[in-house]
Amino acid sequence: MNTKPPVILSYAFRPFFLLAGIFAILIVFIWIMTLHGSGPPAVTPLWHGHEMLLGFAMAVVAGFSLTAVANWTGRPALRGAPLGWLVSCWLAGRLAMILSGWLPANLVLLLDMLFPSLLALLLGKEVIGGRSRRNYPLVAILVVVAVLNVFYHLGSHQWLPGGDRLAIYLLIHTLLLLVTIIAGRIVPSFTGNWLRTQGQTLMPVNSILVNRVSLLLTLLVGLAASFIPLQPLTGVLAFAAAAAHGFRLSRWKGFTTTSNPILFVLHAAYLWLPIGYTLLGCSVFGWLFLPTTALHALTMGAVGSMVLAVITRVALGHTGRPLHAARATIVAYSVFMLAVLLRILGPLSEERYMLMIDLSAAGWILAFVIFTWVYWPILSRARKA
Repeated sequence: MNTKPPVILSYAFRPFFLLAGIFAILIVFIWIMTLHGSGPPAVTPLWHGHEMLLGFAMAVVAGFSLTAVANWTGRPALRGAPLGWLVSCWLAGRLAMILSGWLPANLVLLLDMLFPSLLALLLGKEVIGGRSRRNYPLVAILVVVAVLNVFYHLGSHQWLPGGDRLAIYLLIHTLLLLVTIIAGRIVPSFTGNWLRTQGQTLMPVNSILVNRVSLLLTLLVGLAASFIPLQPLTGVLAFAAAAAHGFRLSRWKGFTTTSNPILFVLHAAYLWLPIGYTLLGCSVFGWLFLPTTALHALTMGAVGSMVLAVITRVALGHTGRPLHAARATIVAYSVFMLAVLLRILGPLSEERYMLMIDLSAAGWILAFVIFTWVYWPILSRARKA
């Protein structure tokens, strides 16, 4: 009997990267419809934030981590029926959230908890079973995500007033911790590998001390921004985090990779962290920028652009294709970065604010339409020999 799983369920990155691309288009379209008065009844700013984090970003986290864990532990990658069940749980959660205006609150909570709970369980099983102690913090972060999702639902249905807002802010900064950890591993590593093929001898510097300081400040500013957002301490921590991330990035030789767009975009994506934390510090002290500006620099900028950078590269590498960005993919990178810039400048444009939001959303949607168009055959077909 042939027990080989279908190609789409052979590795976690295949279904989850493809679903993330499609969902990125759908969720922003729904949000723009809502802003113009014609969205589903349950859609609010916090709902939008939840689906961007738990739906879009966490799909990519699932695809990346469950694919990479095989290399971390030496154990077989998750595939077949178990992966299919996880994908089904993700789909059930997204459908429940879209229909949450019509479904019972208890049912929405149950269905939306299936995916983060099962993801934490599956990754924990592999990491702990493979004794990959270096990756225990990643499992802990996924457990935190699942717990915060409970708080979101308790708050959104007024069982714990204010819990939804606090949960969203904590989820944002939890994902920024993930970006800090994963980027610190892959960006200097990929850069160093490529520079060696170019005959270069000056390699990226990846200091353990700098990494730990950056991670600690990311954690502290996340807690401060969530619990005491308007206190001067939050602003000071934000500026410190910006300095740490900027210094960290400056040692990764980013400007030597400008001729390699699929590598350079990783550095450009990480740059949104020091920019975002700088804007956060400015917003705390009332210096020109509003909190929403910093929020979108860190979410749409740092998280969103890092997602696009990672999924376009990982999909090529794990399907045996050259690590070369197609022209359409380069256009997607450029359009996406322009969309982030428009979203950040939106609050400063006064009467043209909604136009800027619409243009930014159009850029986001176009970037992921291009990704889905280019990568659908890559993700759904067998690996190249």
